[in-house]
Amino acid sequence: MLKGKTALVTGSTSGIGLGIAKCLARQGAHIVLNGFGDAEGPRAEVLAAGAHAGIRVAYHGADMSRAADIEDLMAFAAKEFGRVDILVNNAGIQHVSSIEDFPTERWDAIIAINLTSAFHTTRLALPAMKAANWGRIINVASVHGLVASAQKSAYVAAKHGIVGFTKVTALETATTGVTCNAICPGWVLTPLVQKQVDAKAAAVGVSGEEAKKILLGEKEPSMQFTTPEELGELAVFFCSAAANNVRGVAWNMDGGWVAQ
Repeated sequence: MLKGKTALVTGSTSGIGLGIAKCLARQGAHIVLNGFGDAEGPRAEVLAAGAHAGIRVAYHGADMSRAADIEDLMAFAAKEFGRVDILVNNAGIQHVSSIEDFPTERWDAIIAINLTSAFHTTRLALPAMKAANWGRIINVASVHGLVASAQKSAYVAAKHGIVGFTKVTALETATTGVTCNAICPGWVLTPLVQKQVDAKAAAVGVSGEEAKKILLGEKEPSMQFTTPEELGELAVFFCSAAANNVRGVAWNMDGGWVAQ
């Protein structure tokens, strides 16, 4: 379905971003990976996912808190593949603390990576998308873009901001072949969430499996984690012709979290 298209997925060397990249690769899209840590392992996984379509995979290690790095990332993608057809803004970090104790440098970093980076990638991707009259911008927000949780002020603020930015982008592209939508996952067992599981286990003095049940039981009626692959398939749907007029939605995949 996406043969000949190029998808850039930020924060895609693990977790949700990697799951989305693999799903897009299975549909034939070339992939630009971005993130910290090992890049060769994720690159091999994405290549394997798209092997039948002969896709290519590139990697750029841009620090998504730095505008200059993001500009270099977008220029790199354009040089390698011509343009970015599908932009998935997924990069994110987390810090848990009460507002009065929240380190200001952590606030600044979370807002920069979780929110401001999407502005920079979007502003740089839109001209080529509009010129081609086709593009897909998919912002990975969170259930915390729709509701709040205590101790997560910066993350909730950034994710609410992403949902608002998604709506504005959708309005500004409404008469074009470019769409913008947000995915709002609940609990997904990524390395980021695993840290919260470990912290809960240590705080309460229970096993990792019991800590998972506690976290799910607090918020998610389905009592199961959403998988990166499920989120990836939703991203594929947003890229399909069936979603041509799906614009500006914040689509929660949260096991009933927001329905309560």
